[in-house]
Amino acid sequence: MSELVSPRTGAFRHAGFFRYWIARFLGSFSAQIMGVSVGWQVYDITRDPFDLGIVGLVLFLPAFLLVLVTGAVADRFNRVAIMTGCIIGEGLCAIALLTFTITGAHTVVPIFGVLVVLGTLRAFFGPAQQSLMPNLVPEGDLANAIAWGSSSWQIATVLGPVAGGLLYGVSPEAAYSTSLVLLAVAAVLAGGIRAPALLRVKREKPSFETLVAGFNYIWKEKIVLGAISFDLFAVLLGGATALLPVYARDILTVGPWGLGLLRSAPGVGAILVAAFLMRHPVRDHAGVIMFVCVALFGFFTAVFGASTQVWLSVLALALMGGFDMVSVYVRETLIQLWTPDAVRGRVNAVNMVFVGASNELGEFRAGISAWAFGAVPAVILGGAATIGVAGLWWYWFPQLRKARHLRGRV
Repeated sequence: MSELVSPRTGAFRHAGFFRYWIARFLGSFSAQIMGVSVGWQVYDITRDPFDLGIVGLVLFLPAFLLVLVTGAVADRFNRVAIMTGCIIGEGLCAIALLTFTITGAHTVVPIFGVLVVLGTLRAFFGPAQQSLMPNLVPEGDLANAIAWGSSSWQIATVLGPVAGGLLYGVSPEAAYSTSLVLLAVAAVLAGGIRAPALLRVKREKPSFETLVAGFNYIWKEKIVLGAISFDLFAVLLGGATALLPVYARDILTVGPWGLGLLRSAPGVGAILVAAFLMRHPVRDHAGVIMFVCVALFGFFTAVFGASTQVWLSVLALALMGGFDMVSVYVRETLIQLWTPDAVRGRVNAVNMVFVGASNELGEFRAGISAWAFGAVPAVILGGAATIGVAGLWWYWFPQLRKARHLRGRV
């Protein structure tokens, strides 16, 4: 197989990574279908953007509350088993959402209950699957693996929302049933990943010091601290995903299929950029490139917020996804290469909380802002705030700004 793999696909020389990539893609694809379906179903029931913010909050809180546990579990136990078990649990959540839909209940309380369980599973899944990737490829293929790993999620964000919108248009039952099938296949693939020797690490005696080791490491390594916190505040303030049902129904009036198109647009831009990065990886001035791209992400967020034309909205979302992909690529490569395997689970747990805060909690922020003074002002002000964050972090974290090469100890 290795003779058939070019340097741009070098990570796929390793069979474990191939199974990992497919399982991650199917899980992400399923998550996108469920995300579109849950968002539309909740807004269909209540017609209140505040409830869309609650969806983000209940998905985020478990990762925040369990951050000291999830990373330690990823460092002490088999990461393949954790990843597989969480995928199986997500399948059970899909069954619960399907059951709720079939019974025809007209309250969102059961949906929020399922989302709490789903958020808990993802809290354990995130650190395990992120920490597993460096165990499946050598360091020379890690940047390539991260680009492909990010692209699997981005491809899912392109195809998943469109599929979710079309399936939900057929029936909510069709959407949740499809998610269940995809998760079943992903669980089989994940369970077949052979745990390499690196996973059999010495187990540290549980203590408060071992639980907070991830926080301690991040605090000491200013490049890692700057990269993680930069993403947190930029996307926390600039995220607009939660309000896409409002734009689809009330502003652009494009219906469920149009919601899928809007949800897909950032992924289209991200995939195009990921393909470019695989051919032309960032070789110098990585920090400066990341700052510029985050500022542009904020600018096009504001453009999307002000747009009342479907073509302009889709274009702005695509550009947002493309510039965000560069930030993800630089940030994740720096974090993985700078973090020792012994604490990688705990560092990734903290990172996933920050990522979750910038996404799910960002959706909560967007929902509350839209409820308070309207969806359009909420998105425009969020984009402007993201540009401001880029300026502040430029001065507060000179080590990150001066980072040039994507390798350990830049």
